[in-house]
Amino acid sequence: MTARRKQGKQAGAVRAAALAFAVIVTVPLQAADTDYRLQPEPVAPGTYLVAGVPENFSRSNGGNIANTAFVVTGAGVVVIDTGPSKRYGQQLRAAIARVTAEPVVAVYLTHHHPDHALGNQAFADVPIRALPGTIEGLREQGNDFNSNLFRMVGDWMRGTDPLLPAEAVAAGSVRIGTHEFELIPNAGHTAADLAILDRTTGTLFSGSVFNGRTPATPNAVIADWIASLDRLAALNAERIVPAVGAITDNRAIAEDIDWLRWLDETLHEAAGRGADMAEVLRLPIPARFNDFALLREEYERSVSHLYPAIERASLGVRD
Repeated sequence: MTARRKQGKQAGAVRAAALAFAVIVTVPLQAADTDYRLQPEPVAPGTYLVAGVPENFSRSNGGNIANTAFVVTGAGVVVIDTGPSKRYGQQLRAAIARVTAEPVVAVYLTHHHPDHALGNQAFADVPIRALPGTIEGLREQGNDFNSNLFRMVGDWMRGTDPLLPAEAVAAGSVRIGTHEFELIPNAGHTAADLAILDRTTGTLFSGSVFNGRTPATPNAVIADWIASLDRLAALNAERIVPAVGAITDNRAIAEDIDWLRWLDETLHEAAGRGADMAEVLRLPIPARFNDFALLREEYERSVSHLYPAIERASLGVRD
């Protein structure tokens, strides 16, 4: 493969990953009620969940489909993820101010997906920290993410532009006020997934754990994701703030692993017998997953994300 062809293929893959968040039907831009009505929910001492809804991106939800969180430490507020838009980030800061007079002193991003990281502009005056792979993911895909969300959710996105984190982090402990945070790099949901364990309260923040919603796979490497979830389960956190859904525990991790193993085994089995994608899209899903939100939709997206590479590998085709 020539260097030019390889570069073109890599650029196409980056754009395809960003476009994986798109839906078929776009919505017109219009003036709208763009109040996210954020309600911080106390879940542990000084610790608040700001819950998203387990839905697809839409004009009605403004892209608010993932959780954000914050911790009041006594020496300032630590924010975990910034949401899907500048407007969301601004409203998150206002919600924090209703809870505490402490200033925001740091932001940590769990990964680069748009519902977690496009609110960064509202925190441009404080350190925004992320794994190097998250920073690179936003550099490569942020503009496409932003454009796609603008088409999908309309006015909620006005004024939003990707803002890269200024500080790269690695594994280690950080004390802020009365809280001791352990930074835990992982991968699998994306190329760089940061989990944060607040050892002071036993709370684990993870953007790669889904509670009650079918895991999303646009950048997934399933084997790495399962290994990461196993490591998170071994922490035995008192509570988990997941990417989506209510506060949970290792039960949600076990359900995610079950789904990812079934998905991976099913796609490999189908490729091994020569099934085409149309057939794979119609395969039945075990009833034990029926309580997952967006089950069929996310399964079909996962087939489109993952099956072509699995199929090529089964045929001995090298990229």
